[in-house]
Amino acid sequence: MTTARDGIESDLDEFDVPGASWVVFDDGTVTEVGTAGLAEAGSARAVTPGTLFQAASISKPVTVLAMLRLVDRGLLDLDEDVNRKLKSWQVPPTGRWQPTVTLRQLASHSAGLTVSGFPGYPRDVALPTTAQILDGTRPATNIGVRVDLVPGTQFRYSGGGTTVIQQLLEDVTGTPFRDLMQELVLQPLGMSDSAYAQPLPPNLQANAASGHNELGQPLNGKWDVYPQLAAAGLWTTPTDLAKFAIGLERAYAGAAGALLPPGLATQMLTPQIAATERIGGLNHLGLGVFLDESGRRYGHSGGNKGFCCHLMAYRDTRQGAVVMTNGDSGMWVVLRAFAAIASARGWPSYPEELEQPDLPTTESLDALTGTYRLTHGLRLAVRAWDGGLGVQFEGQEPLEFRALSADRFAASGVGAQLEVRGGELVFLQGGADFGCVRE
Repeated sequence: MTTARDGIESDLDEFDVPGASWVVFDDGTVTEVGTAGLAEAGSARAVTPGTLFQAASISKPVTVLAMLRLVDRGLLDLDEDVNRKLKSWQVPPTGRWQPTVTLRQLASHSAGLTVSGFPGYPRDVALPTTAQILDGTRPATNIGVRVDLVPGTQFRYSGGGTTVIQQLLEDVTGTPFRDLMQELVLQPLGMSDSAYAQPLPPNLQANAASGHNELGQPLNGKWDVYPQLAAAGLWTTPTDLAKFAIGLERAYAGAAGALLPPGLATQMLTPQIAATERIGGLNHLGLGVFLDESGRRYGHSGGNKGFCCHLMAYRDTRQGAVVMTNGDSGMWVVLRAFAAIASARGWPSYPEELEQPDLPTTESLDALTGTYRLTHGLRLAVRAWDGGLGVQFEGQEPLEFRALSADRFAASGVGAQLEVRGGELVFLQGGADFGCVRE
């Protein structure tokens, strides 16, 4: 049988992603574990099955599973106003109107809350508390989380909403979120290589993959820190995320000893609201997971700075896979890997048409070839070079500008980019834009 490795190594090279780790599972059992490439570019550290990656937004469905365990215990109600239980922070009024927001809405991204996603923080700066993140006050760098759509009326992805869940879980239990996730989900499912740990403790750092930019270069500090634990803070492995999916499917099937009763697991995997289509035709939201229209296929993708990953599974056949990468361009590796896995294993109704990266054509690159002057007079020569652009500034050795998209290119080794705007070439560096006038 064709394995996911067939193609992944060449895709890593094509998209400048140093490493990948993946698992495939079938009928609740892991059937393939694979790795390729490096945990950090330029090092000798190969990715292993135990290498830790940032799960990014796949942190959210794992959080929702913990939330539902507290619903099952009677500490929370899916349809109660969350302000009744929140102590450290409250969903604020919108003008003179006090909106009512429920856990069901928060978990299905239909609460009308702002803040889609969060930036990370350098490892050497002060981190905000959860309340500061929700209020949007220093040292938080995001705007405050507020309701500006009528709750329950439409889908809008909100990492801010998941952060409200984090604060609520801590308020009703009196337990720090990292410890609570260990107690409610990670330890019971045997996810022993996982931790909602931000910053990552020194004893785990040696086993963590470094994040990389679009050019495959390690991030400054190796990775950013995400104190928004519920929304983006999980460090884990594909094997552990497979344990999460298998645990959810066991609960849905009513297996003995499952973490949830089948009724709550069914609600998690039942479409709550139509959503913007995601990878693999997932166009509805359950509780914490994206679903296809039938609810049979579910999953979630993730993207923190320097990391891209995806989990997808089938509710009834208990098939699925997890692919994790340590590069900003890793989603192309992920997409191709899932297409290969689905084809090899005959996954039902998996989209046959594979989305392709929007990269420049040979003709468009040739059209950019020529000699230009920046608006302040410096000359540069541009030519097509290995799918991107080779650029030689006057008095300098040539630089390679790799294609990030059909109309944007990034230099290797320096913080400069070229962009095509309205058919004209623009040079970007240090926050400034310079027009390029063809000679």
